[in-house]
Formats: sequence, structure tokens, C-alpha cells
Amino acid sequence: MDASRKLRLERFYDLLDELVRVVGGVRTLAACDGRMVWPQRGVYFFLEPGELRSDTGLGPRVVRVGTHALTAGSNTTLWSRLSQHRGTEQYGDSNHRASIFRSLIGAALDVRVGYDCPTWGQGSSAPQAIRDREFELELAVSKQIGTMPFLWLAVNDKPGPDSLRGYVERNAIALLSNYAKDPLDPPSTFWLGHLCDRKRVQHSGLWNQNHVEGACGPRFLDTLERLIREMEDAP
Repeated sequence: MDASRKLRLERFYDLLDELVRVVGGVRTLAACDGRMVWPQRGVYFFLEPGELRSDTGLGPRVVRVGTHALTAGSNTTLWSRLSQHRGTEQYGDSNHRASIFRSLIGAALDVRVGYDCPTWGQGSSAPQAIRDREFELELAVSKQIGTMPFLWLAVNDKPGPDSLRGYVERNAIALLSNYAKDPLDPPSTFWLGHLCDRKRVQHSGLWNQNHVEGACGPRFLDTLERLIREMEDAP
């Protein structure tokens, strides 16, 4: 076991416990809407029912980290990105092609349940006839993601690839990922991600593909702590 990584993960989860206190508790997307108070920009951390840590203390493990507006001039807000992941349980306007998170979960659900969606994840758009055939799986993905608790960290910097939000995202993923490492807090044997067709999801234990092979920077946790303190001190 990597003792150094274990200590950093323990501190990471201690900081997330502090973030829970600062934001007033976790939320689920099924219970959220755009009328709630959200920061303009930020980073989000998803948990998953039944996925618990086994090496770094008690409590749930983070299964996805993400952000938005990583291209210059982007006007995507934190809530608009979260709403793309959420989709809807009632209507057919959910679109996994706008959310890799939805696409990954849908691919695994298709294996588990057998929705027979060979077009799932193909292309950046699809005609209505194909989307109609994908409708049932889109609804299942919305229900799955809608139950997953999440936290958000306000980081209101300018859009762009060098943003602080991108730094937090890639370092958190690198720290959490078990890809090509001795596993810490590995996923449960019944984790849905085992059925995903992406090896990086299976081997990292995260619903992420990018940054799972990366290395966590030495100052990342100090930066994360500072950002949480700034949220706490904000008027």
C-alpha cells in the first residue's frame, strides 16, 4: 500500500467533510433545479449509494470529479453542466451525447439490464428516430445519476484550459484514481462501473476517463483547503 497516497487521501476526505459543512450538506440532482443558489463556476464531486471507503476511514468514496468552461470564452455555468448530467426522469430531452458521465453510466446499464442500444455513445448528435429508441435507457441513466449525492466547490475563475477549476479537477482525479496503482478504497464488487466498456473506468474506480493516469501535485491539497476556506469566508 502507498502510505503517502493513503495519507493524502485521508486529508482529501477530511477536507470534503469540511466542504459538506460549508455548503450545508450533500444534494442529489433529482432534488435540484436552477432556482437554487449555485456559484457561477465550480468543481463537483459525486458519491454513489453503496460505494464506501475501505482504506481511508468511514464514509462514501468519490466516484466522479468534474468541472466545466475549460475553453476560452465558454459561458457554461456550474448548474448548466450539472443539468446536462441530470437529464430528466419525465421527458425525452435527456442527451447522453452532451455528457460523458451519462454516456459511461448508460453503457454499463445497457450491459446490466440489456436495453439493446447499439447506437449508444455513437456520434455527437443523432436523429430523432435513434433518440426515440434510446429513450428508455436515457430515463434509466437519469434515475441512476439522480440518486447520487454530490458536493460542489465554488471556483469562480475565468473560462480556459489553465483555469484553477481544471487544476482541481485533474489533481483530484489523479489522487483518487486506482489506475495502474495498488488500489486504495477500491470499488465494491457490485459497482456498476465494472460493467462499463471503458478500461479507464474499470481500473480507476471512477466514472472518469481523463486524468486517471496522472499524478497529483504536491500543493493540491493546500489549494483545495484554501478554496474551501474562501467559500466559508464569503459573504
